[in-house]
Amino acid sequence: MASRVTPLLFRSGPRALRQLQRTQWRALSATAPSRSDSLMVHRNTPGNNPSIPFKFTAQNEELIKEILARYPSQYKKAAVMPLLDLGQRQHGFTSISVMNEVARLLEMPPMRVYEVATFYTMYNRNPVGRFHVQVCTTTPCMLRNSDAVWKACQDYLGIHNGETTKDGLFTLLEVECLGACANAPMVQINDDYYEDLTYDSTVALLKALRHAAEATGAKPGEAGLGTKAGTGAVTGSDPGVKSGNEIHEQGRAYEAGGVKVPTPGPLSGRKSCEPAAGLTSLTSEPWGNDKLRTDGEL
Repeated sequence: MASRVTPLLFRSGPRALRQLQRTQWRALSATAPSRSDSLMVHRNTPGNNPSIPFKFTAQNEELIKEILARYPSQYKKAAVMPLLDLGQRQHGFTSISVMNEVARLLEMPPMRVYEVATFYTMYNRNPVGRFHVQVCTTTPCMLRNSDAVWKACQDYLGIHNGETTKDGLFTLLEVECLGACANAPMVQINDDYYEDLTYDSTVALLKALRHAAEATGAKPGEAGLGTKAGTGAVTGSDPGVKSGNEIHEQGRAYEAGGVKVPTPGPLSGRKSCEPAAGLTSLTSEPWGNDKLRTDGEL
């Protein structure tokens, strides 16, 4: 028996000694860690703490009923995203009180709601201005000089990334691709895309939004022009806002307080994402029996 155990001891003994003799090193860094606390950590502030009451309006409660009807009753927690969005549009941002109310309505642990709100960047967990200006600087926009658009926003608004103007009208944020690459460079303001921008057209757009907001009596934190609770889409329902498809030097426009504001879309004269220099393909008659449109659009 001893002859069988002895070889095992000889093999494992030195290995154990080597582990004990190995020098233990601990990596040290003089650089302070950079943590994105704002993305995952809530800290109570006077304007954002659980003691601030939040309830959905009667109109939004009816909308919530319609949203919940889309899901089986045992899976109503699947409505957490549209309800968070609705709460943000009513309150101006996704506060801790909004998240707690959504959790109560959907009968789910508040932590599950916090997980969703902290994962998706579309939920603003801090107050933003009436116009949330998100400038795309990803490769397609960068190649079409999004640097000029970014500089125009900083020059005119006098703020930098993540900051809000003192009057509470504009919040500026640099973002990744927004999916309008064919119309680069572009910005998203609230829910609307403004495309084919230059330095001058960006400044003109921001000026028009500011003047129109002042003409309609804007207050910090209110929704965008002609909107209900921050949708950003022109509805023409607010006093002083007249929507339309008037053509002028900047493209389509609508009026707010007597001030013309470009409507969402390309500001270069294009209708959509067609070639800026005109049609470059499908310019001849097809060889088969196919028939093209005859209204002159193609």
